[in-house]
Amino acid sequence: MQQILPLFPKDLKMVNYQVGFKQIDNFVHYLVNGMPVYCYAVDDKNGYRYVLATLVNNKFCSIKELSEALGVNKKNVERYAKDLREKGMSHFFNRKETRGQCHKFTAEKIKEAQR
Repeated sequence: MQQILPLFPKDLKMVNYQVGFKQIDNFVHYLVNGMPVYCYAVDDKNGYRYVLATLVNNKFCSIKELSEALGVNKKNVERYAKDLREKGMSHFFNRKETRGQCHKFTAEKIKEAQR
């Protein structure tokens, strides 16, 4: 059987010896041993979180390697990996995004607060 060497494009940012990523147009592509395995849109936060968690949980790279290569906090990558292990894939794609939303005063709430 012929052994295939992993070939990576020159402009690929390497996470470790077997994982790299590259942005093409509006998509980020992840390669493992030269083969494309994951892709998500640049503005897809949940896809990004899922891919990082999957890379860590499948032992393709460590939390430290990912956080250094991407310039993100290690705690975030740890949280993504833990969420994938404990809550599954659906946690990333079927949840409502509530960060950055503030509570609004409706007419009812204003009357209730004034009592």
